[in-house]
Amino acid sequence: MNTDEFEDRLKTLRPRLHRYAARMTGSSVDGEDVLQDTLVKALHARAQIAEVDNLEGWLFRIAHNTSLDFLRRRSRNTVVPLTDDLEADPLPEADIVTISFQTFLRLPELQRCAVILKDVLGHSVDEIASIAECSPAAVKSALQRGRVALRRLSQAPEDARLPLMADADRRMITAYVDLFRSGDFDAIRAMLAEDVKLELVNRLEWEGRDKIAPYFTRYAEETKWRFALGAVEGRPAMLVFESGAMEKPAHFVLVDWRHGRIAAIRDFLFAPYALESVDWARLA
Repeated sequence: MNTDEFEDRLKTLRPRLHRYAARMTGSSVDGEDVLQDTLVKALHARAQIAEVDNLEGWLFRIAHNTSLDFLRRRSRNTVVPLTDDLEADPLPEADIVTISFQTFLRLPELQRCAVILKDVLGHSVDEIASIAECSPAAVKSALQRGRVALRRLSQAPEDARLPLMADADRRMITAYVDLFRSGDFDAIRAMLAEDVKLELVNRLEWEGRDKIAPYFTRYAEETKWRFALGAVEGRPAMLVFESGAMEKPAHFVLVDWRHGRIAAIRDFLFAPYALESVDWARLA
């Protein structure tokens, strides 16, 4: 497989890898960070080896280890106790896509890995054992325990919604959204820090106030978008809807501030997979 074919395969697998990383980390946004780290590691490793026999399994092993590294750095150790009930049917896809990422995070690591890879992504027990670097018996046990625990946790009332943002964050994102709605992009540009960073996730990254000007020009020219104040996983966000389809956002934009100026914009326009089961709320 040449370099172009390898990179095309990475693009094809990107949504599946994100589904795994998002549930492993408990966050669609953090899952995207893990995914990007995974792809960087894969590209670097690919340059050092001649061939990969099972590309998808190899990539998921990298994503698995990168997810665990991320979680250990964040010291997220909330787990549920193991259950002795080892009999559990697979979770139906219609049910599993409604379970929040934070609920998956409450499972122990191997249970979480086994349920996601088997019931969300359709891997075999042997494939999961290879990715998680454990025995098939351990995978089977973790899968059964994880299914039981996930069913119980998904029915708990605390799974409904994450806390929303602080008042200061709300005021800043409200101002940003109001300016988008009115089309006053010059006012937004005046709010940008000199070293502002823009990431169009899954497409490009720019840095610097002058370099990101085309980003606002495109939004100014587009008439199909409608903008709303919102929160995504408890973070300040601008929700972007398509005209006539206001039930669920088409994508979302995260904005970070530093000393009263916009320091970073992260736009998920080209990463629609990030919306799957993400915890979002429209605030206005």
